[in-house]
Amino acid sequence: MSLRSTLAAAATVLSLALPVAASAADLKVAYVDLQRVLLEVDDGKAAKQRLQKWLEARQKEIDGEQETLRKEKDLLDKQASAMSEATRTQKATELQKKVMELAQKYERSRAEAANKERQEMEPIISRIDQVIATIAERDGLGFVLDKRDSGIVFALGQYDISNEVVRSYNNTKKPAPVAKDAPVKK
Repeated sequence: MSLRSTLAAAATVLSLALPVAASAADLKVAYVDLQRVLLEVDDGKAAKQRLQKWLEARQKEIDGEQETLRKEKDLLDKQASAMSEATRTQKATELQKKVMELAQKYERSRAEAANKERQEMEPIISRIDQVIATIAERDGLGFVLDKRDSGIVFALGQYDISNEVVRSYNNTKKPAPVAKDAPVKK
């Protein structure tokens, strides 16, 4: 490659790189800890309490059934020597079936809990996204990254807008919920 070609190529690369570098200098970026925001906004706290209460009730129910099965097994173990082989096998099979049903109930409960959490959190997350978009537009931010999922290893705290998102979310007036059985005006 001649000197002239090399200089022309270098000039072309430099002319393309300068606008990109200049626009990158104007680019504003911030980050937010969405998990922390979700736990700190008022709606998130209330949803977490509702979920916790629901989970505790489910766990108490399962623990009660588990205790009943434990007592039933202890009784079977005590009476096993006085039973015929057929009766003992039948009772053990019935007990095993109850244990399996309880395990299935526990798994259904876990799946239901995950679904319930998703239903509770979706509208809150949607509203958080709207608040972030409003802040980004207001402050001219080109990007707002999630602290946990973006691969950020280090960032200065001055670029963290989590506290502002929580404040804005909690200060924003929510639309009044509409009851399902509310009369419709005609």
